[in-house]
Amino acid sequence: MLRGNRELWAAFLTGVLITGLYAAVVFFTRQIPAAGEFFGHALGIFGFILMLMTEVLYSLRKRSRSARWGRMSSWLQFHIYTGLVGPFIVLLHTSWKFNGLAGATTLLTVIIVVSGFIGRYIYTRIPRTLDGLEIEGSLSEAALRQARRLMALWHTIHIPIGMALFLSAFVHIGAALYYATFLR
Repeated sequence: MLRGNRELWAAFLTGVLITGLYAAVVFFTRQIPAAGEFFGHALGIFGFILMLMTEVLYSLRKRSRSARWGRMSSWLQFHIYTGLVGPFIVLLHTSWKFNGLAGATTLLTVIIVVSGFIGRYIYTRIPRTLDGLEIEGSLSEAALRQARRLMALWHTIHIPIGMALFLSAFVHIGAALYYATFLR
């Protein structure tokens, strides 16, 4: 089971720092940073890298139970932290414009973050060891079965949305490179 909400507080504090940096850029340039300019691109790249780390690293660790790369609970906290900070940075990258494919990608990002909060809530209802293994006998059999069923249902929704998000993001990145960089 997750111990406390450290990853949520760390994500919140990181968000405050990033917001301060973003506000300073807005203050000194007297405009919202455009997504296609240096600062906007940097936000998009950094946010996307965090989102990619969110998915890839946690999934690799989750599937390789024999690996000793730290506790699953620590990896889940990392997954939650980067899954909040990355999308927030990508949101700042949008320049508050939500048109076309970029807008659809942003919508998928918001949906996946909300879905992540729901999954975290369901996950924390099932008592677990520090390694992420379920503790048998800690809940009534009916409650544990229901929590497992909800978690399985959540996975069948969360994972395809995540895949659609990354497909959309890769198409967006390819289009941005093609139209904004290679055609100049």
